[in-house]
Amino acid sequence: MTAAPGKVRVPAADLRTFAAALLEKGGLSSEHAATTADVFVWAAQRGVESHGIARVPAYLDLLAKGVANPAPELKVESTAPAAAVLDADRAPGPVALTAAAEEAVTRAKANGIASVGVRQTVHTGAIGYYVSKIAEAGLLGIGFVAGMPNMGYTGVKGPAVATSPLAIAVPAAEHAPLLLDMATATIALGKIREAKASGTPLPQGAAATADGTPTTDPEQAVMPLPLGGAKGSGMSLAFELLTSVLVGAPIFAAFHSDDPAGRKHRQNALLIAIDPAAFGGTDTFLAGADATLDALKGLPVADGAGVYYPGERSAATADERGAQGIPVAPKVWRDLTDRAQELGVALPQAAA
Repeated sequence: MTAAPGKVRVPAADLRTFAAALLEKGGLSSEHAATTADVFVWAAQRGVESHGIARVPAYLDLLAKGVANPAPELKVESTAPAAAVLDADRAPGPVALTAAAEEAVTRAKANGIASVGVRQTVHTGAIGYYVSKIAEAGLLGIGFVAGMPNMGYTGVKGPAVATSPLAIAVPAAEHAPLLLDMATATIALGKIREAKASGTPLPQGAAATADGTPTTDPEQAVMPLPLGGAKGSGMSLAFELLTSVLVGAPIFAAFHSDDPAGRKHRQNALLIAIDPAAFGGTDTFLAGADATLDALKGLPVADGAGVYYPGERSAATADERGAQGIPVAPKVWRDLTDRAQELGVALPQAAA
């Protein structure tokens, strides 16, 4: 596979080093810069462009504007062995959630299961990364995030709830882990912007105008609609309760109040780690996971279709891009080049 015309391919390791250097210049410690860069490159390598290397300039802006704290004091609060809350002190999401995932793994290995809430972070990035880290430790990972309302809610006029995501990672012995990573919206905000730029009509039922009227016109669309109507909006509201309200940092109620501070950007999260050793044995579980995925792959294939489990194709993309380099879109490359010049960071060499 080759990069699309105009795209530059950069080796993953070089792109990670470059992104970390930019973020460190932006104010993060070298450790936090490396962690954040790793999340971006992981997403880019798996083909999740919306949360990939294109996020670096946006995070530099969050740091420059004081929205994200470049020197956070992360604090873990706990009153029970299998539960904890990580106060992020407005750390960038990759910093806070990576620490939360590590905490969840440690506690789950000691207790069979553990949950770690994250309070007051900013933009969590691709949450599939954090549950994947839990799966790499041989555990099952589940993650929820709640953010600022930017999506419709069934029966409500205007933005009501967030496009809050859910991610689940399940390890297997022979297969790449199952990785389900989804938002509660029918379409991403970035896709609406792309459709507006290209003049492409939006799918029916995917987006709405400011007053909540569904539209396929990207010029009129300002917010996504929930996936499955009441199902998606209900999931988003549930995630707000499972994260923000649970850790004592409500977003939804504050956003819809008269307090201007309620609209200050922030996100909360909950990560859960489950050790299969506490539920019948790790080897038994991994064998069962492989058997389940084998059974799926063995089902009759419809004409012109393929059968894939969640995360299978993105894992193959990661392998291909790991070998051939990660393609960077022209606009993103220009943005990165400008930031590199501003901050005095050398650009990485394109892959051969």
